[in-house]
Amino acid sequence: MRGVLVTGATGTVGRHVVDGLRDAADVSVTAASRDPDRARDRVRCPTVAFDFTDPTTYRDAFADVDSMFLVRPPALSRVRRDVRPSLDAALDSGVEHVVFLSVVGADRIPLVPHARIESWLEAADAETTFLRASFFMQTLSTTHREDVRDGRLAVPAGDGKTSLVDARDVAAVAVRTLRRDHTGTYDLTGPDALSYAEVCWQLSMVLDRDVEYVDPSLPRFVVSQYRRDVPVAKVAAMAAIYTTARLGLADRVTDDVRSILGRPPTDFLTFARDTRTAWT
Repeated sequence: MRGVLVTGATGTVGRHVVDGLRDAADVSVTAASRDPDRARDRVRCPTVAFDFTDPTTYRDAFADVDSMFLVRPPALSRVRRDVRPSLDAALDSGVEHVVFLSVVGADRIPLVPHARIESWLEAADAETTFLRASFFMQTLSTTHREDVRDGRLAVPAGDGKTSLVDARDVAAVAVRTLRRDHTGTYDLTGPDALSYAEVCWQLSMVLDRDVEYVDPSLPRFVVSQYRRDVPVAKVAAMAAIYTTARLGLADRVTDDVRSILGRPPTDFLTFARDTRTAWT
């Protein structure tokens, strides 16, 4: 039986990865968390204390682990200092396969932390799988939930389109790769690219009320997020993502989800219907 450690196990993708592995007969899954007692109630599987920046947690976290689902905490942007020591420890402990949740475009934008992690993993003595995910649909039901409830989504994406992907599809792909059914590098997107005006139109249909798209300037958007006490790292990430969309660089659609799962990726309208209660 293979031991799999899931980092980010209570997050947008990680919790679905745990769900997909929990009942697998050939896998023993453990959720890594800085607060394992609290995480245990949420993931319903064994948990272990783990902090990327705390070497005292490495030994127990990587014990009996063959494969690792790696999610970079958004607050950790200094890869050499804050992430690499834990990865060194993982490989030294016997981890043979790392499935890394990266971002679409990491191969073309060397300044993003994901690109630096990919580069290090490519040179490491381990099997690696890169899941380069597009922007998650779930951002609309979490980060922008209150905005949608209020009927007004304000993001600085202009008329640009984004190939939004359902995090549940990304997790399903991760489960397949962690079970060694597939390895390689995959760009994971939804079935089509939508502008945020189109996103709001579909939300309006599902919610049976108007959701207006507002296109603020980037500085105005950043200031509005700071005033909401959104963490600086998250504001920077959103600003980068929406700027990418505005410039027409986020609309690439691939067939990688279908090729691995044997079905089309979830479209946004289906996601909105599934998640309707988040906005009502």
